[in-house]
Amino acid sequence: MPRNLQVVLTEDLPNVGNSGELVKVKPGYARNFLLPRGLAAMASKENVRRVEHEKRVALARATKQRAEAQELAKKLTGIKVSIAAQVGEENKLYGSITSRDVELALTQQGFEIDRRKIMMEPIKELGTHSVAVKIAAGVDATVEVEVVARA
Repeated sequence: MPRNLQVVLTEDLPNVGNSGELVKVKPGYARNFLLPRGLAAMASKENVRRVEHEKRVALARATKQRAEAQELAKKLTGIKVSIAAQVGEENKLYGSITSRDVELALTQQGFEIDRRKIMMEPIKELGTHSVAVKIAAGVDATVEVEVVARA
């Protein structure tokens, strides 16, 4: 029985390797853990070629998504949304402005942004506030939110 087997990883595994790498592992680890869970494939020429093709496709898809995210960030940067809220004494808001309110305001202007990507603390006072929008990994935009008193 061989001391080590060569396998091609199909997913990133800590302390083992990254997706698409050719690694040597113990036969029991490959047979009992990696192969049944689909985390690796035996290192045949066909499997190596297939995994490399999948990596290229994933890289192309990620590049396209990043370009779209950067374009959206350019459009979003400099956008100013106005949200009317009910005001009490000393210009304090009843309640607060949350990411859900900012999401609705951006939707009205034609931008489909998930509220979980809007990074903000609840706004509790009138004025203009900068709100960060995390569009993708490493791609951020800043939106100006103007909170005005409801007439």
